[in-house]
Amino acid sequence: MTHKIAILGASGYTGAELVRLIAGHPNLEIVALSGERKAGMTMAEVFPHLRHMDLPALCKIEEIDFAGIDLCFCALPHKTSQEVIRDLPKTLKIVDLSADFRLRDPAAYKKWYGNDHAALEMQQEAVYGLTEFYRDQIKGARLVAGTGCNAATGQFALRPLISAGVIGLDDIILDMKCAVSGAGRSLKENLLHAELSEGYNAYAIGGTHRHLGEFDQEFSALAGRPVKVQFTPHLMPANRGILATAYVGGDAQAIWQAFSAAYADEPFVELLPFGTAPSTHDVRGSNFVHIGVAGDRIDGRAIVIAVLDNLTKGSSGQALQNANLMLGEDETEGLMMAPLFP
Repeated sequence: MTHKIAILGASGYTGAELVRLIAGHPNLEIVALSGERKAGMTMAEVFPHLRHMDLPALCKIEEIDFAGIDLCFCALPHKTSQEVIRDLPKTLKIVDLSADFRLRDPAAYKKWYGNDHAALEMQQEAVYGLTEFYRDQIKGARLVAGTGCNAATGQFALRPLISAGVIGLDDIILDMKCAVSGAGRSLKENLLHAELSEGYNAYAIGGTHRHLGEFDQEFSALAGRPVKVQFTPHLMPANRGILATAYVGGDAQAIWQAFSAAYADEPFVELLPFGTAPSTHDVRGSNFVHIGVAGDRIDGRAIVIAVLDNLTKGSSGQALQNANLMLGEDETEGLMMAPLFP
């Protein structure tokens, strides 16, 4: 069975990544693509690497006829996304890649994103889209909220450990390195090649990064009490990838065993041999997560390193994984491509 697909915001990085991934899916057909600022242009003009594909031209959202469309990916900015999704047909399945439906508490959303939520009823309906941990709910969902790419990486590194009770909860330090594509495609002075290359800097220092709202929500729910991690992201001069280093209290071997039990049957999560560290090169362009564990020289401390591609497993690949479940497809369909190297 072929499912008809629309992508809103197809002129951004995550939209283009969705098109690339769906090209390898035998049962999905893209029938509508929106791009407000580039409406009327072809995808070949906007993204020459997609010129070999037979795709509809970009249009404005109001020009799309959603009758007959089975699922819509929404790759729009936060705030815009909720306002658009609120007015889409109530029978349409939606995977939202923005931040608008990730946080269940409206007060938390306002705290981290600075505005009142415009679709509160849908906010409560949305299922959090970290596939490996919400698989059963996603299968029956109409609206799935994709995670933040940083939030996904940190959760792959920490969720099984919190659930298994093998780490302390009050002294978790999460240090994260993020590639520049995570900032989106809009022009920003600090992301110019001359200002970003050959440098490396921390940002959102002191607990101001918006993905902390997801960490607070998810880790606290797992633990049954408030959990706050110390988190600092760093911008690295690379196009793709996130590397999270978590410093935790606990026995390193027990931590490795907890990961082994949690991820034994997960097709996209690879646990490395004890003491081995992954690289962002290992997962580039793929839907895989690689995790390494090592002991620290300080007794009772351990180091966990997780890597993923922010545009694939951290966003569009995760979105397609969720869509597969929502449409009754094999969860791995269109996503088993090997990483790119070098």
